[in-house]
Amino acid sequence: MSDTPARSTPPAPSGKRPPRQSRSGTTGTGARKAASKSARSRSREFALQGLYQHLVGGNAASDIDAFTRDLAGFHKADAAHYDALLHGCIEQAAELDALILPLLDRKLVEISPIEHGIIWIGAWEFLHCPDVPWRVALNECIELAKEFGGTDGHKYVNAVLNGLAPRLRTVEVDADRLSGKARP
Repeated sequence: MSDTPARSTPPAPSGKRPPRQSRSGTTGTGARKAASKSARSRSREFALQGLYQHLVGGNAASDIDAFTRDLAGFHKADAAHYDALLHGCIEQAAELDALILPLLDRKLVEISPIEHGIIWIGAWEFLHCPDVPWRVALNECIELAKEFGGTDGHKYVNAVLNGLAPRLRTVEVDADRLSGKARP
């Protein structure tokens, strides 16, 4: 048996340092790294986790809220925005579903609960957060879908919310169209 300690990584060839890791702010899947996330982005993540508990387990908003506030990292989230998203989406679930249903290519029950929750978040922000530009809300939802959703879930979220934005943020989307920025 050798007296030298085991190395967890092989030595770099010819004494060179290993290559530096990317500092681009994104992971290999394209999602943002935790260090580059804003308090609002974190609040959306925690709200999504809560909405998942509601959609899959039928848990009450108050129970979800109590559980979520004890999770590691919650103190870095925008608690007010989290509250508004979680409680607003659950309270207005039927209205949000009625808005998104015409844009779906399948039955609502066939949509992943992750994508369903993300679409709720986007629709709710379109309706109730005029301080958040529609493109920011859309991009934040795409980022959530890249990080937590299925392989191509972000494409589905993008399509549905891009279809919804012109109805809920007409003036803003039209202004972007005129300036050549809009995608829909």
